[in-house]
Amino acid sequence: MTVILADHDIEGQAYSLIGVLGVEGWLEVVDLRLTTFAQVGLSFDSSDRVVWRFAQENGMILLTNNRNMDSADSLEQTLREENTPTSLPIVTIANVGRLSEKQYRERCAFQLLEIVLELQKHLGRSRVYIPFK
Repeated sequence: MTVILADHDIEGQAYSLIGVLGVEGWLEVVDLRLTTFAQVGLSFDSSDRVVWRFAQENGMILLTNNRNMDSADSLEQTLREENTPTSLPIVTIANVGRLSEKQYRERCAFQLLEIVLELQKHLGRSRVYIPFK
């Protein structure tokens, strides 16, 4: 099973992406589950470093909005210091505001699915922006 950990500020948007996959029948053939900070016991104010480590230790793909590099524990700084060739990628939605557009939402959903299905190809990439095509 592949678990997607939705960043706390985009939980609703993450559910909309998974909803696209459900409507298309993909969740019946791909063992994929979405989880939230609350469901796994992460505090909403956890540092990016804590969230990244939690996701890595638990084999989860972190789905984020674009986090910044404004502290020593920022996601970008964490990736620079801790990412390895076997680290799971962070999937970042390039423009969360556009997820209200059906075509954009579908592109993001299917590219998230592609990452899950071809996960070995994305290990160590640190961050993958969707949509990437």
